Amino acid sequence: MPLLTQTQQDAFWTDGCVTVENALTPEELSACRAQFSAWVEESRAETSAYGAMIDGRPRFDMDPSHTNEHPALRRVSSPTEVSDAFLTVVRNSRVPQMCGELFDRPIRFHHGKLNSKLPKTPTVVEWHQDFAFTPHSNDDQITALMFLDDVTDENGPLRVARGSHKGPIHSHWRDDRFVGAVDAEVSAAAERDVVYAKGPAGSVCLMHVRALHASTANNSNAPRTLFICNFAAADAAALSPNPVPSEHMGMMVVGDDPNAVRATPFEMRMPEYPKGASFFVQQSDAESAG
Repeated sequence: MPLLTQTQQDAFWTDGCVTVENALTPEELSACRAQFSAWVEESRAETSAYGAMIDGRPRFDMDPSHTNEHPALRRVSSPTEVSDAFLTVVRNSRVPQMCGELFDRPIRFHHGKLNSKLPKTPTVVEWHQDFAFTPHSNDDQITALMFLDDVTDENGPLRVARGSHKGPIHSHWRDDRFVGAVDAEVSAAAERDVVYAKGPAGSVCLMHVRALHASTANNSNAPRTLFICNFAAADAAALSPNPVPSEHMGMMVVGDDPNAVRATPFEMRMPEYPKGASFFVQQSDAESAG
């Protein structure tokens, strides 16, 4: 039985994204939420980014507003390396199977991260395209945003520029700096017609990797935490270093390894490897350059 209806598949290819409820089982959702809650409690004792990924950069990143009383853990990079709950979702959940249905191809895991906006946290994500961070030989890639909390109008839902995955790959450079965000003119155009990724905990937003997207601050008393994974067609070869590296990069999650590379034409400037704990640090340069 297909996991996605024809209507859902059509929405993905028309809008560049589709939100599907009940993508995670109650058991998968509960395990992931419990693990993230434990990490939030741990972060209370920290005053700056901490932990270490395999490239030496910090794994856990906090918003500048972070305090012991009001923790603002905003990013956990490559959680699959330090949590069986998240590794199980990547290996066994229905989400990669949905990606396989959309592309009708075997699927690899490229990278994963947790992005969180805890209550009354001012974290903002500027307009950008994920492909600008993770170019591959073809663009059959999906950013799967799994909702660990209910996502509402008030807690900073993702906004996707409708149909933007069919448009150009925009520059994410400014004044010879890679800032991980598009310029003001592109951002203004993106705001004119958006799809909001909202729904109950356990849902997933499947977003094409070329879709322009952004989100605002969480002004509510409810958290908004997403487990975000990049899944790619197995014949899409990575063209730049993984900005969120892990020992699980390249792991087959749907089908068998085709031992083949497929290339489609495109042109873009290569991304700059992040120096800080997360792309939030890169996007802070966009604000200063803007």
